[in-house]
Amino acid sequence: MSHHDPDDIGCNNSANTEFDTVLRGFLSRRNLLKGGAGTAAALLLGGGLAACSDDDGTVGGAGGNGGGTGGGGTPVRALQLNFNPVAKSVADALTVPTGYKATVLYALGDPIDATVAAYANNGTDTAESFEHRAGDHHDGMQFFGLNAAGSPDAASSTRGLICINHENITQNFLHAGGPTAAPRPAAEALKEINAHGLAVYEVQLAASAWSVSRTSSFNRRITPNTVMTLSGPAAGTAWMRTLNSPTGVESRGTINNCATGRTPWGTFLTCEENWALYFSRAANDDITRGGAAAKSVISLKRYGIPQGQTGSYNWASATAASPSDLTFRRWNATQTGVSPDGTDDFRNEPNTFGYIVEMDPFNAASVPRKRTAMGRFAHEAAVYGKPVAGQPVVFYMGDDSRGEYVYKYVSNASWSAADAGSGLSAGDKYLNAGTLYVAKFNADGSGTWLPLTLSNPAIASNTLYTFADEADILVNTRLAADAAGATKMDRPEWTAISPTTGEIYVTLTNNNNSVRPVDKVDAANPRSYGSGGNANGHIIRLKETGDLGSATTFRWDIYLFGAPAAAAANVNLSGLTDDNDFSSPDGIWFDTQGVCWIQTDDGAYTGTTNCMMLAGIPGSVGDGGAARTVNNTVGSATSTVNTYIGANPNAANLRRFLVGPKGCEITGIAATPDLKTLFVNIQHPGENTTVSQMLGGTPESTWPGAAGARPRSATLVITKDDGGTVGGSLV
Repeated sequence: MSHHDPDDIGCNNSANTEFDTVLRGFLSRRNLLKGGAGTAAALLLGGGLAACSDDDGTVGGAGGNGGGTGGGGTPVRALQLNFNPVAKSVADALTVPTGYKATVLYALGDPIDATVAAYANNGTDTAESFEHRAGDHHDGMQFFGLNAAGSPDAASSTRGLICINHENITQNFLHAGGPTAAPRPAAEALKEINAHGLAVYEVQLAASAWSVSRTSSFNRRITPNTVMTLSGPAAGTAWMRTLNSPTGVESRGTINNCATGRTPWGTFLTCEENWALYFSRAANDDITRGGAAAKSVISLKRYGIPQGQTGSYNWASATAASPSDLTFRRWNATQTGVSPDGTDDFRNEPNTFGYIVEMDPFNAASVPRKRTAMGRFAHEAAVYGKPVAGQPVVFYMGDDSRGEYVYKYVSNASWSAADAGSGLSAGDKYLNAGTLYVAKFNADGSGTWLPLTLSNPAIASNTLYTFADEADILVNTRLAADAAGATKMDRPEWTAISPTTGEIYVTLTNNNNSVRPVDKVDAANPRSYGSGGNANGHIIRLKETGDLGSATTFRWDIYLFGAPAAAAANVNLSGLTDDNDFSSPDGIWFDTQGVCWIQTDDGAYTGTTNCMMLAGIPGSVGDGGAARTVNNTVGSATSTVNTYIGANPNAANLRRFLVGPKGCEITGIAATPDLKTLFVNIQHPGENTTVSQMLGGTPESTWPGAAGARPRSATLVITKDDGGTVGGSLV
């Protein structure tokens, strides 16, 4: 995420324990399939290309999906990683393995409309032009295939649409001389607003090269000003009424969109993450709203919008040319009106953000819909379990802030394959009515999904916040999860589902000493070390009981712990080596073969290496054997906790694939169906650059441009020189 994240603060002051008890016992585990080793090889991509000599990039050995024979003696093909690991690096360059090529496809400011001029990249591009060019901070994305006639084609690997999130901005680079202090000029504020949001753009493969089709009728930009429909139980309720939408059925735009998802019926899901930081509130707004006990005040504080906040970019301080233009005023959540329901101000505007937003990529005229039934929080990803006819559709989600929770949504409607390709109407069927659950990770390696409904006695009888109805629960999901007794986690980020095991993976990026001190560790978040907290993060995985998404119980273990290779054994619990050590896992995604791609957003290991992407072939929950004891020491404080750790990786089943340029985050990943093209995003290179460095031509990074250029977030195309599948091969 960007440097404006509230996950560095944490708003969960509930008394929930991290775990009820500390486990004293053991579980049986399954064995992890292992393979051979490889050595490093890399290709550097900075302003130009430079190859590093090494081996041929192919490594033998069995992969995580096994080998041998199937029924009737049919050979079972094993999955292997097909590259040698790249080395850690602090160079201002992009590193991929020898035998691979990476090129920039779509960078900040690139036009997606043939009538828009090329990006000047000097701060002079207009606010209005960003409605037709790439926004900033490329993040989660999905690839949707098109056939030659321009119709949806899930098998196409040569033409398609990329739906991408533009999560945030690096403010200094958008303006000629850097940003102006408050009161913000309207032109600057509007440019920053328009550089957020989403984009849909068509790409085509011709003569072995991918390009953006700037004349495609599918291309569109969605900004924080785009009208959207509110849907589900909270739509039309008092929580949603604003000056823009007195009936509470519309929202203006989407913002701080991070990870993504897709649906079995062919639509795109985008996740509103750190939306809370954009709002301003007057210093005395709590009193105006009725004091600390008022429900709206409790809600605002729980979501990280305290009174006196000015907003990340203080857009509310800008003045529009016309009093009827509410573009900037809507970012002021102060109660300024006299109406009892908020229809004369924007006191309720924050309630219209924090949702999963569904969009039809194939219909540029369609209106995106915010799915309130899936809850309101700092959403990270929305991945679905395998659809089974006659069973509900299930989505898994994280809440990206320190001490927050892991959720799943189970639809009321049962899946019918006839709904595939039905677009937003299918979304209305499956995503407007269902049950939202939050995870409780028990110390014995089991887990429980707690329903967030008034039928849950812990919620119905809660005295800290009284829930009126289902809409109240869905708008104030974090408060409901607090009441239910969910397990506080170390920043739940992306979720992913293994296509080979059906197990659910959740990245837990990191935590600090204020939220995870040494005496507050638990089995699912077992580390506190160094100066305190879990600076390097870990990845947890879940196996639903009976492999049913509708199950209310599960088993879990920890797939990987991030750590420096040289860290002590009680920190480097996964036994990482120089070829696969990492810190702060963020993005996670499985390709259809079963390769697990892990992306990092790190601040704890950046003195040793820039952010990176790894490829792994995981085993399954339980492959690490019996419970292990973790001993934590922070100063004179100590603690001991038992946990369940997956089998340690080896050189064959986990290795570093990519290292990014300075100051970046690696985030966002998609692939063509044939897995011969991988799309990856480099977000905010050079984000630590000051205005004086920028104006002096010495930014922290100039990637992907020439020396002295302002850096730009960008989408990469990564291919294998021999035309093979990227990352892994079946042998």
